[in-house]
Amino acid sequence: MSDLPKFVHINEEGPREGFQFEKGAISTARKIELIDALSATGLRTIQVASFVNPKNVPGWADAEAVVAGFERKPGVRYTALWLNAKGFERAAATQRLDITGSITLTASATFLKRNQNRNLAQNLEAQREIIDLYRQHGTPIERGAIMAAFGCNFEGDIKIATVLALIEDILALAAEHKLDIKVMSLADTMAWATPLSIKRMIGAVRERHPDLRLALHLHDTRGMGIANALAGLEMGVDIFDAAVAGLGGCPFAAHKGAAGNVCTEDLVFMLQEMGIETGVDLEKLIAAAELAEDIVGHPLPGSVKVGGPLDKMRAAHR
Repeated sequence: MSDLPKFVHINEEGPREGFQFEKGAISTARKIELIDALSATGLRTIQVASFVNPKNVPGWADAEAVVAGFERKPGVRYTALWLNAKGFERAAATQRLDITGSITLTASATFLKRNQNRNLAQNLEAQREIIDLYRQHGTPIERGAIMAAFGCNFEGDIKIATVLALIEDILALAAEHKLDIKVMSLADTMAWATPLSIKRMIGAVRERHPDLRLALHLHDTRGMGIANALAGLEMGVDIFDAAVAGLGGCPFAAHKGAAGNVCTEDLVFMLQEMGIETGVDLEKLIAAAELAEDIVGHPLPGSVKVGGPLDKMRAAHR
């Protein structure tokens, strides 16, 4: 437990994750309402929209309108998702987002084809092209990411050696363009990870690249989200993607129960109980989770919004 970080940075992805996955139409105004509520919680990074093909992800056909409508709060970074040059240019054109680039590869060829309609070689070349585009726009590139890093519904378990090779590919691309990758994100896109596989993967990466800061993107389809986050914490990971109330899921994962990211308020609760700082007001975050549930119109899987934090209960027993 000696590797536990003192502070954890949470990238809130609930709006983007959730509104890409919900079957019913959600108004632009209500999407903005949730983003503004999250802005008041102390979260420092919020992914607010997805600039993807609206034919494939109709829930984000209004990405520009959402980005134009939310109120920017000082100290909060507002980010977005895109999968190609067109999406990046749409996001950049809003001039309201904190745009940074990443080099993103995928450990599963089948998932890559379904998600982005590319093969592995095409994706590698696409990364070169988008790096050039980022540089033309003066966009900083300090992050690498590997999707489906722990397992795939189409291909099964992903070997550690596969992920290590992809990290080398990312670092080679970065070196080719004289870039310094500061963070490497490992995504459990289809929720195959367990605490043991998290520790084995992170241990292998740390052994090869001890100075590379790691982030985790964890899904909770099989109820392992918080357990996997704890395993990552114990290995020194201090950056996590999360989704308020457990919103969302991946529409291309071939799993009807594909849950969203690890629930933000559950993660913050655990971290606070462990004495790890996040800068997040848990009560305000729970209120945002309740709002998210109201917006989508059905129960969401977060637990702490139901059970509540322990502070008030402890106070009652003093």
